[in-house]
Amino acid sequence: MSYYRYHVFFCTNLRADGSQCCQQYGAQEARDYVKRRVKELGSAIPHKVRINTAGCMDRCAEGPTIVIYPEAIWYTYVDHSDLDEIVEQHLIGGQPVARLRI
Repeated sequence: MSYYRYHVFFCTNLRADGSQCCQQYGAQEARDYVKRRVKELGSAIPHKVRINTAGCMDRCAEGPTIVIYPEAIWYTYVDHSDLDEIVEQHLIGGQPVARLRI
């Protein structure tokens, strides 16, 4: 079994030409927020979770992007409540959040 149960990758790419990208939606701040939440929740999460930064995942047209492995589930999000739902339902509860999947 892997050391981490979940690897969460946040696209934080910023395109120099100004075209649509995840960083235009505050992706780095969102990643930092989820990393803080996972640390705050500590033992409430029954397994190890790693929050990572990723470069462009080439799904910019679908909004800010997260992918969670090992299931390879792709999400988009709008705000902290969406991110909290992903943490609580998927990372803690093990159930993907259908309404945020892309």
